[in-house]
Amino acid sequence: MGSRLTSNKKGTTTSSFGTNGRVNHDSSKFYSSRLYEGITIAKKIKYIENPIPDARLNKIYCKTSESMNELPNNSVHLMITSPPYNVTKEYDENLNLEEYLNLLKEVFKETSRVLVPGGRACINIANLGRKPYIPLHAYLINIMLDLGFLMRGEIIWDKGSSASGSTAWGSWLSAANPVLRDIHEYILIFSKETLTLQSKQRESTIKKEEFLEYTKSVWHFSAVSAKKIGHPAPFPEELPDRLIKLYSFKNDIILDPFVGSGTTCISALKNKRNFVGYDVNKDYVKLAERRISEYANQGELFK
Repeated sequence: MGSRLTSNKKGTTTSSFGTNGRVNHDSSKFYSSRLYEGITIAKKIKYIENPIPDARLNKIYCKTSESMNELPNNSVHLMITSPPYNVTKEYDENLNLEEYLNLLKEVFKETSRVLVPGGRACINIANLGRKPYIPLHAYLINIMLDLGFLMRGEIIWDKGSSASGSTAWGSWLSAANPVLRDIHEYILIFSKETLTLQSKQRESTIKKEEFLEYTKSVWHFSAVSAKKIGHPAPFPEELPDRLIKLYSFKNDIILDPFVGSGTTCISALKNKRNFVGYDVNKDYVKLAERRISEYANQGELFK
């Protein structure tokens, strides 16, 4: 049974049943309940931000992001990435599940080091397989919580409008073994140490209509053609564009530790942010740099 918010002239407080009251709501009773025992909560900490030298900004490094020694502690405001799925695509290593998760843990441990307090980490992930199903998003959530991140929520990216007419079938028209066909992916949202990103003298660039739409937990937009981009698993620019507007300010630094075709970097520049990217595949680093250069040649490059 859900909780209810009882209303009076001073606002709303938590009670036994649900309602839609939200103005001046006092949720202290809920957050002091035993449900939150043992759960890492936001800390009251001093904000620290260290500058990244200009020569290291707006660059892609062809190396593993398990060590991002080009970046100081507490220097990045937002991380957006989609890790390689380790499903024997041409850019994947053939790691077992434990090795794959250890790789992600090392990268996101390093991400925690370079994020400023309150900095956000946004991870686009899809689950895999059917025999049995591998819930990568669940493994990833546990990794991030173990690293001390605060989970802020999850966005369901509904790709239904671009899904093909094919079906996984399994047992056709039979309960023997029907197989679900995923038309969604997850975008997992975390922050470092505290819930609020320091905003003093910083400019938001999101519009009212965008804010109302992007704060919903289900997003609807199409996937993008791998053939068109030249990378086997690109995400559409709409994805980092929304996250950048929602979770960062103008001139902030956006990190993508699995940069792929460079979509996050291009979106950062279009939204008047800086970027840093990493990828171990030199061909995809060249692809990303070419796409960024093509954007720059249009005369729109952020300076």
